[in-house]
Amino acid sequence: MKRFALIGAGGYIAPRHMKAIKDTGNILVAAMDKCDSVGIIDSYFPNADFFTEFERFDRHIDKLRRKGEKVDYISICSPNYLHDAHIRFALRNDADAICEKPLVLNPWNIDALSEIEKETGKKVYNILQLRVHKSIIDLKEKIEKEYKTKTKKYEVDLSYITSRGKWYFVSWKGDISKSGGVATNIGIHFFDMLIWIFGEVKHTEVHYSEPLKKMCGYIELEKAHVRWFLSVDYNDLPEEIKQKGQRTYRSITFDGEEIEFSEGFTDLHTVVYQDILNGGGFGLEEARPSIELVYQIRNLNPVGFNERTHPLAVEKLYER
Repeated sequence: MKRFALIGAGGYIAPRHMKAIKDTGNILVAAMDKCDSVGIIDSYFPNADFFTEFERFDRHIDKLRRKGEKVDYISICSPNYLHDAHIRFALRNDADAICEKPLVLNPWNIDALSEIEKETGKKVYNILQLRVHKSIIDLKEKIEKEYKTKTKKYEVDLSYITSRGKWYFVSWKGDISKSGGVATNIGIHFFDMLIWIFGEVKHTEVHYSEPLKKMCGYIELEKAHVRWFLSVDYNDLPEEIKQKGQRTYRSITFDGEEIEFSEGFTDLHTVVYQDILNGGGFGLEEARPSIELVYQIRNLNPVGFNERTHPLAVEKLYER
């Protein structure tokens, strides 16, 4: 049985980590969040020590280590801009780090963490759960077989509109220095998936940018041309989705064929945890390509609409 601590226990994604720790037969011994609305812990580990101040949490983790009861892993579900510091904290307390996406906001942070891995002998793991989704694995295998005889690249369209209320922009997610904006905050797992399936980035451009709210652009990958559109604005939803009373629209097509992966998300965190515990997992270098891409997207000047612009983005944004 491995001993876990968790930073960011009050966040949206934290219960998936608690479930993964429990489902893999391990124990959560301590958790921390500056918000104390964390009653969900009772459903998994009611005896876990809980802290609302990082300094007291730090002292507790250090005390456990000195008593010979150190934690083996620290799971990190804190806001994006704190991931780097919390990963360092884990490694320096002789624990491996399991961190939510995005692993860090800037590519050079990966280089620094790599050095700390070498210094401490501990590992950093990223939650890239789409890579363990059966439909995505099957698609990757299909592409690898097909592309050997294909004469041109795949044409891919990525649409992800997940409308958010006013609270979103008041929270840390509404500060680009803390969240990285929509490309980083809501797009990174899709970008990681596309790079994993279709190969390395050859070229990228941004066509429209309200970085905290909506962006669209184009990426050329080794095996695909990708038109993408990301938004948290309800007004950008297709009309048929609005009429159904839904607030999220997710679609990925390649050569006009829809990639169906709406099911099978329930236990992906558990699958990733089990893979880590079995000696696998996705480390710093697996996370690097998508971190480099979203950093580039965040800092590019928009070139305006052109023939490579996502058609839904043209429909929704062109006249604005």
